Amino acid sequence: MESVTNNLNVKRVKAALSELGVAGEIRALSASARTAQEAADALSILVGQVASSIVFKLPDDSPLLVITSGRHRVDTQLVASNLGVEKLHRVDADYVKEVSGFSIGGVAPIGWISSATILIDEALNDYDVVWAAAGHPHAVYPTTYDELMRCTGASPVFVGD
Repeated sequence: MESVTNNLNVKRVKAALSELGVAGEIRALSASARTAQEAADALSILVGQVASSIVFKLPDDSPLLVITSGRHRVDTQLVASNLGVEKLHRVDADYVKEVSGFSIGGVAPIGWISSATILIDEALNDYDVVWAAAGHPHAVYPTTYDELMRCTGASPVFVGD
């Protein structure tokens, strides 16, 4: 899967991993990892070990990245309340690409082209290793809850069931 590892977004994530001192190597998957379940199946892991990067827009139009366990759906009302805002706004693929530099299905938690408010699902701390997208629907990398917090500056939250 050389074409995946040569993808410009994957190279940007690889550079960010190196800069941040992350040892985990990017793995190219033959199957798509666009969804948490697809990633879990491709890696033979629990769906909860997948660190999904979900993008929302805050009321001031700035991006919010929620790094959530694949076993959870983000409760947008709960997260909005925790942030002290009225609501989170859903976004389209163009917005995700514009703020992160990644297409939906391959949004990495690092290597973004703009800044964002970042939250991380406390449930990811239940696992020794979690897997995050690496800039492409067929690319992932292993990391840990603590490493994700360190690398992204994310604030821990309970995101829902």
